Amino acid sequence: MSPLPATSDDAAKRILCALDTPDAATAIAWADKLGGLVGGVKLGKEFFTANGPSGVMAVALTELPIFLDLKFHDIPNTVAAAVRATGVLRPAMLTVHAAGGAAMIRAAAQAAQEIADKFHFPKPKILGVTVLTSLDDEDMPGLGISGAVADQVTRLAELAHGAGADGIVCAPHEAAAMRGAFGPDFTLVTPGVRPAGSDSGDQKRVMTPREALEAGADYLVIGRPLTGADDPAAALRSIAEEISEGP
Repeated sequence: MSPLPATSDDAAKRILCALDTPDAATAIAWADKLGGLVGGVKLGKEFFTANGPSGVMAVALTELPIFLDLKFHDIPNTVAAAVRATGVLRPAMLTVHAAGGAAMIRAAAQAAQEIADKFHFPKPKILGVTVLTSLDDEDMPGLGISGAVADQVTRLAELAHGAGADGIVCAPHEAAAMRGAFGPDFTLVTPGVRPAGSDSGDQKRVMTPREALEAGADYLVIGRPLTGADDPAAALRSIAEEISEGP
């Protein structure tokens, strides 16, 4: 999927809107406004902690694909059990921390296939989270990691790929190298994407949407530039046009 989208409608489908709010009604309102436009919505720890599975089910009623970004990181049996517990939610994608190791990732991938078979829906993509976009090279020594962020992303991506993950979450800066290393069928999801002129917030490794797709990303996670807009659908269309029309 990595080639640049041909139209603004195609570009919009490559965007996953991050519904980062503890309020279910607000998340549902955002999803309703973006229904049929974006490629899906991301529900993370803030939303899930406040609303639990019932909140996810409520957002799922908008019929947008769900990217459940809970970053599971535990022993293999516990992570597998957590993935199985998501079956009733029918997520399109799930995240695990790649640093949890090969056995944990394999357990998650196997559990994802089990719930797909049990509940009769497409297997959720298991995505290994590599290095958070709030970190940069200066943060690595404090984590006990030698080398640059790019080196650590490569190590974790190789681990995830070998253990049966469907793709990874990485910053757009690493997307080109990851695409070159793992080919077209390994899904790359990139947070740290900001339209030109937007505040980068707590993200350190950021790119514009078009730059990220040119680098090889399949999906872009974009939150505040959409949800903070007076008209999220209009903001989405503007970003999609910027991608499809180019500089």
